Amino acid sequence: MPDRGARAGRAGEAAISIQGVEKSFGALRALKGVDLQVEQGEFFALLGPNGAGKTTLISLLAGLSRPDAGRLAILGHDTGSDYRAARRLVGIVPQELVFDPFFTVRETLRIQSGYFGIPPDRAWIDELLENLQLTDKADANMRSLSGGMKRRVLVAQALVHRPPVLVLDEPTAGVDVELRQTLWKFIRRLNGEGHTILLTTHYLEEAQALCNRVAMMKEGRIVALDTTRNLLAAHSHPSLSFGVAGDLPLPPALAARAQALPGGRHRLALGDFAEVEQVLAACRQAGLQVEDLEVGQADLEEVFVAIVSGAAQGRIPS
Repeated sequence: MPDRGARAGRAGEAAISIQGVEKSFGALRALKGVDLQVEQGEFFALLGPNGAGKTTLISLLAGLSRPDAGRLAILGHDTGSDYRAARRLVGIVPQELVFDPFFTVRETLRIQSGYFGIPPDRAWIDELLENLQLTDKADANMRSLSGGMKRRVLVAQALVHRPPVLVLDEPTAGVDVELRQTLWKFIRRLNGEGHTILLTTHYLEEAQALCNRVAMMKEGRIVALDTTRNLLAAHSHPSLSFGVAGDLPLPPALAARAQALPGGRHRLALGDFAEVEQVLAACRQAGLQVEDLEVGQADLEEVFVAIVSGAAQGRIPS
């Protein structure tokens, strides 16, 4: 595949720059002074519960609405005052399945090219169809496709004008495992060639596996922003899951800390891995026989829950 990052912008220019952005819908303050910068070539996750403001922020990046205050820019081009240039530099994959039921897949991509004032590039369209495993559906009517296939077409539409920045809003919602693997293989390839990827997803294992940096939103604000590695290191702790033979209860000191799991198992959050032996020693002293022992580390989903619930109580994590 030839280099698709030719319009990647000047050196040092952020791929996405969001400064002090506010947006309200009547009495609802959807965004409350959001500051965020995504560098060129990053694979970046924007996470948050429903209603956090993620889709509103993406709509502003796409130029579908204007902020009440603040500024958004794509590779230095303001999404308001320089909308045409900014829009050419970004591809948006929306969360909703939006499509025209009267056209085939190939016709849909050719028409999408026209929206950007460029002639259809047959070779590039064929390449998109091949990489997204849509070649055998190229002449199928859009309304005949499954939901997962429609979502692949949305990705192809977002890429048809070869933008250096790609925004994916829940791209794998309702998509089966095979389609997800195909999509991520292609998106990883694009990122490896220099494309900047901004991802929102409720599948946090995807964000953990794919993204170098993560921002978490809550009620219109950024409540955490760091590398994935740092977030996991700062906000997660090892845990011990185990079962015990028979019906004997845990010692009171352990029972006060334990979380009940299905099948009569227990889970304890640990300060460090050295605490495993202390727990096992306490069980031995109580005459308990430990079985099905599993030591693990919290994943991004657990970190996300801890951070968002902490922000809801007024604590803003670093």
